Amino acid sequence: MARPQRLLALALAAPLLLSACSGGDEPTATGADGDSLTFAVVTHGSPGDAFWDVVQNGAVQAGEDLGIEVDYQSDGDPQRQSQLIEAAVNQGVDGIVVSMANPEALQSAVEDAVAAGIPVVTINSGAAESVEFGAIGHVGQDETIAGQGAGERLATDGRTNVLCVVHEAGNIGLEQRCDGASQGLGSDVTTLQVDINDLAAAESTITSSLQSDPSIDAVLTLNSAVAAVAASAATDAGSEAEIATFDLNADVISGIQEGTISFAVDQQQFEQGYLPVVMLQLYAQNLNTVGGGQPVLTGPGIVDSENVDEIADLATAGTR
Repeated sequence: MARPQRLLALALAAPLLLSACSGGDEPTATGADGDSLTFAVVTHGSPGDAFWDVVQNGAVQAGEDLGIEVDYQSDGDPQRQSQLIEAAVNQGVDGIVVSMANPEALQSAVEDAVAAGIPVVTINSGAAESVEFGAIGHVGQDETIAGQGAGERLATDGRTNVLCVVHEAGNIGLEQRCDGASQGLGSDVTTLQVDINDLAAAESTITSSLQSDPSIDAVLTLNSAVAAVAASAATDAGSEAEIATFDLNADVISGIQEGTISFAVDQQQFEQGYLPVVMLQLYAQNLNTVGGGQPVLTGPGIVDSENVDEIADLATAGTR
């Protein structure tokens, strides 16, 4: 999402925020009925995951900035995630933010929230189903467009045989990234399934793939933690394949600085936590919606040797 659009969103929120201040040092946002606001954020990430920690930082910061109680919970099991959404509905929260890596599994819970009169903003995954399920907006990265950008960059680098490493089975967003990469590259990529919960095994699997096919000249990982083991796998296999990834963490930033990782596709996930809270506040106070039925895009952006040093300090602060 372009910086002017971000500033516009915050500018729209500012008058409502000021009107909601209680007169003390801390703002307290209220809905149209005058009651204080509570939003639930339910994501599919695992606790301690570097990506989702930044999403959580964004949501929590928005709550602090706007005077809204934000309850953040995360579970990678779609059934458990549905239960968390249903619990938030039963608690009578004023808005729900939810990521939908498995939209079909969450459809009933999201539609129940909407039927209960609770506005929902989807984030990160499930953009295609967001409007269908009744959400008032979606914030995230278009995974196909992001994949195309990665594929185009690899093609510019002269790569032709790309291994696309999928770390979560059934996550439609990851499949879209690989499909987009094929489109941007101009030829099919080879997908490789690994388990994000067993990085040692993932490294071994990537190493074996590189050893069995020396013509692989690039590895595109879809998660920052997998990127680090892919770089190690290339070394173990004696491969000169270019390593590129989606998303940032400290290891990816160090890898880009050291030259073991070429670039990262950054979806600026802090915004995926922050902006939905702003959107729900605007809706609660003024029935505003953002996006006109289209996703509010937070990426893709490319982090490489040209800008990585500037990004590094922000990542250390937990906002990139």
